[in-house]
Amino acid sequence: MSFLRYYLGNVIPHLQTPRLLLRPLELSDADQAQILFPHWEIVRYLSTTVPWPYPPDGAHTFYRDVALPAIRRGDEWYWTLRLKTEPDQLIGCISLVKGEKDNRGFWLGLPWHRQGLMTEACEAATSFWFNVLKFPRLRVPKAVANTASRRISEKSGMRLVAREERDYVSRRLPTEIWEITAEEWNARREKAPA
Repeated sequence: MSFLRYYLGNVIPHLQTPRLLLRPLELSDADQAQILFPHWEIVRYLSTTVPWPYPPDGAHTFYRDVALPAIRRGDEWYWTLRLKTEPDQLIGCISLVKGEKDNRGFWLGLPWHRQGLMTEACEAATSFWFNVLKFPRLRVPKAVANTASRRISEKSGMRLVAREERDYVSRRLPTEIWEITAEEWNARREKAPA
């Protein structure tokens, strides 16, 4: 089995940042996610594939029927986010998805917003995307109104490559597509101060 095939299958490694542990998603994570996820401030800029109002078993059903099968197929990679200081508390999730237009998604529980935690998680996941999975490009769509997500893309060196309209839980909104290539990512990392 090749190294790449190992990661394209159902084995996802643990990742970490200075403050976070990124643990591969498990069905048992659904109970904590169900408490944190269904808040308007979190879901309003997510795709309409997220049901709203969110059902009482929404996280469990999504993990069981969508996320975990996609992981087993080698099409998607999901991690729960946890503070190193509280490793048993799930605080959010980040995912990577094979495809042409939408390769990364994330959400973070409200108590942990505006602390730079998702920027750290994105750095770890993007590094995995380029330097382990060896994909040539990462693209992420976001509603223009989602300024917090836009700042994460800007901080990570992504550039705006397209505009379109997409449907979100809140409504149809103008959308920007942000992109970075493996070459751009790695050049940026080499220039970063140690």
